[in-house]
Amino acid sequence: MLALTAVAVSSRPLHAAGFGAAELGVIVNDADPLSVRIASFYRARRRIPAANIVHVRLPPGPLLTAGQFARIKRRADAQTPARVQAYALAWTEPYRVGCMSVTSAFAFGFDPRMCAHGCSPTPVSPYFDSNSRRPYSDFHIRPAMMLAARDFARAKALIDRGVAADGSSPLGTAYLLDTSDKIRDVRAPTYAFASFAAGMRVQVQILHADVLRNRSDVLFYFTGLPRVADLGTLHFLPGAIADHLTSFGGELSGSHQMSSLAWLEAGATGSYGTVVEPCNFPAKFPSVPIVMRRYLAGETLIEAYWKSVAEPSQGVFIGEPLARPFRPHAGAQHVVYPSSGAHRDDLGRATR
Repeated sequence: MLALTAVAVSSRPLHAAGFGAAELGVIVNDADPLSVRIASFYRARRRIPAANIVHVRLPPGPLLTAGQFARIKRRADAQTPARVQAYALAWTEPYRVGCMSVTSAFAFGFDPRMCAHGCSPTPVSPYFDSNSRRPYSDFHIRPAMMLAARDFARAKALIDRGVAADGSSPLGTAYLLDTSDKIRDVRAPTYAFASFAAGMRVQVQILHADVLRNRSDVLFYFTGLPRVADLGTLHFLPGAIADHLTSFGGELSGSHQMSSLAWLEAGATGSYGTVVEPCNFPAKFPSVPIVMRRYLAGETLIEAYWKSVAEPSQGVFIGEPLARPFRPHAGAQHVVYPSSGAHRDDLGRATR
């Protein structure tokens, strides 16, 4: 599982032209006035074509049944132009469909094979660490991200941060916390390889700590804890990505753990959390080296984040999908370890 989430910092070029507004569909819940308002503002701010606005009516609450979702998905598919490659979902609830997250359900369709029975793996996404720019054309999936917010003011701030991030090439820092919670800190062994993924574009600080405080340059923040303290002391740069590996961060309301929504409310532009118990399988959470490498190479938030999760069926992606702080560069790095000269993957294993 760890091998899946720490893919090589390879010489393979990243063709990171990025999604544009014409390729993004916005699904609006006409039964929710806040959803309607968020979708309208987002369409205007990102200049989304009117034909890309998809109208559905969702029942209230955090959970959809498979039957409810099947009817909604048919309506959404019927309205979606073929050019649309990904979705923005303009609501906070529902965030779950049966055993799946709502973002994965819209991406793949509801599929019982995506369910985990106990601590078991789920299917690997064909979009994982791919160079595809057209996931619907290539794989017949439309990655989805929720424009999640408790009120319009927070939604507007999120969208404005995403737009402000575009092409800004921020001089930020990636803070990777190796905490005392070793059950949830299973991504920590990959942090060293994130430094190679970052190259010279951002600073990387690997901290053996449970808390990050009083930093003004946060571009990435990854940790493994059920709750993250002192977010109010941090300043997140526009386009920042942050998440905490725990069981129910994707329960955006009513969770006994910290909701991933707290990251957006603290100033991040994208986050991720699981809605069904994932156990501590690294493959069910974002790979830190992959998301950093792809985001820094110029992919949009939704592309880089989605491509970093090998098994995304239980996880919900939230944020402003078109945020794109970095313009594309020639390609990813090719790491050569000086001790032997052999090319190695992100687990330090020799490759050919």
